[in-house]
Amino acid sequence: MSGTDQNFDLIVIGAGPGGYVAAIRAAQLGLKVACVERENLGGICLNWGCIPTKALLRSAEVYHQMHRAKEFGLSAGDIGFDLDAIVKRSRGVAAQMNGGIKGLFKKNKVTAIMGEAKLAGKGKVEVKTDKGTETLTAKNIIVATGARARELPGLEADGDLVWTYRHALVPTRMPKKLLVIGSGAIGIEFASFYNTLGADTTVVEVMDRVLPVEDKDISAFAKKQFEKQGMKILQKTTVKKLDRAKGKVTAHFEADGKVTTEEFDTVISAVGIVGNVEGLGLEEAGVKIDRTHVVTDEFCRTGVDGLFAIGDIAGAPWLAHKASHEGVMVAELIAGLHPHPIKPNSIAGCTYCHPQVASVGLTEDKAKEAGYEIKVGKFPFIGNGKAVAMGEAEGLVKTVFDAKTGELLGAHMVGAEVTEMIQGYVIGRTLETTEEELMNTVFPHPTMSEMMHEAVLAAYGRALHI
Repeated sequence: MSGTDQNFDLIVIGAGPGGYVAAIRAAQLGLKVACVERENLGGICLNWGCIPTKALLRSAEVYHQMHRAKEFGLSAGDIGFDLDAIVKRSRGVAAQMNGGIKGLFKKNKVTAIMGEAKLAGKGKVEVKTDKGTETLTAKNIIVATGARARELPGLEADGDLVWTYRHALVPTRMPKKLLVIGSGAIGIEFASFYNTLGADTTVVEVMDRVLPVEDKDISAFAKKQFEKQGMKILQKTTVKKLDRAKGKVTAHFEADGKVTTEEFDTVISAVGIVGNVEGLGLEEAGVKIDRTHVVTDEFCRTGVDGLFAIGDIAGAPWLAHKASHEGVMVAELIAGLHPHPIKPNSIAGCTYCHPQVASVGLTEDKAKEAGYEIKVGKFPFIGNGKAVAMGEAEGLVKTVFDAKTGELLGAHMVGAEVTEMIQGYVIGRTLETTEEELMNTVFPHPTMSEMMHEAVLAAYGRALHI
């Protein structure tokens, strides 16, 4: 790029799953688009989040299954792992995805600019690159700068004894005794990975249950499975401080007003995220920021003309697929189409621990709080032929319906491959389905998806296999 001003129809700041998708969709609709990224195309998701963690977890899953060989009439000896090789595979997967985005930008004629962007007045973005500062102009700007790990005072990461998700993705050693602070998706996935590979793992959660955003039945089921695998779970417990010494950390736990201490060699902090709102000139532009997140309307408009915010920076749910969908919606809005706003309650959450957890819509408690009269159906994996044949008989599917209208209010699952099954209920909610359509759908046999049918039948006292 030359040092002269560059004019576009749209400038996207950030090339994560929100930004890069927004840029591609806008380019498909005929807009001239620039996408500015300071670090990696694909953002945290592809490079340091969703994708590389799934690669690690897959290695742990295969390792776990190798130990079960005897159950399946197979023999496997000398089972071991090479942590460096596991990490290398994970990084290779991330690199492949990153390269894929370069190709997509090229194909769709999106101008990718590597550098640090800042709003510089109405319709202007300044970008600091290796070669100096560029000024870009556009009628519309999308901020998609994402978020980073929250650091609590006294629990800050040092990369040696105390890790964030980044350190945990490229470990320099295998933890022997591991403490994971926080049992949301990120915390519990890393706990699952390291525990499966043999680390003595303790998970601390300040709330009254692990996976606190999930339905209480799912959390309780998952906790039981984690404990069966040897994990220690401390609920309603806070980590007051960490004393660091050579090769060890002493954690001070507080529960019920009592303080106890325990020694670990590694701590992973996974206590939430903060939005990347600094240094962008957002406040100067007149954007409202609330607790590190940009305040937007349902169409991701910031209230400042021509300025949008999408993805993690625009608030919960902090999910890559929500960011991508918002990117498409905003691109279509800018191009003059009439997209539907996104309904946060119809966005599924997936956690890839062992067993997997997936959910969409309201939990049983939230549905009751919202004043619904409800019907609840549950179906266990043990009642499903395919699950038993797969050696995956531990799991549960739960559905929540509006008793008056038959609307599917929520669906919650724990067990093997539930992250791949949840989309059936997501489509159901998008199509505004009722229990009747779901009951009348013929699910193929033998599949694990039959449990989704049975969980609907169960809500109406009609389950066939329990």
